[in-house]
Amino acid sequence: MCLAVPLLIKSIKGKDAEAEIGGVSRPVSLWLTPDARVGDYVLVHTGYAISILDKAEAEETLRLLGEIAALGEVEG
Repeated sequence: MCLAVPLLIKSIKGKDAEAEIGGVSRPVSLWLTPDARVGDYVLVHTGYAISILDKAEAEETLRLLGEIAALGEVEG
């Protein structure tokens, strides 16, 4: 199973971006999403931004991922 997660772009240099999730920054390639800009949420899989998300969709996805993580903590 593959998972892509929304990250917020904080800075861009060429086709590389620094993006964050939960206060953790990660390098992300923008080769597949050349229209992405600072402040955009992008869906990231294996270090590549594969699509640009609107803010509401990204925040809802992050909320759901948070719920899943919390359930895992409760169970074990």
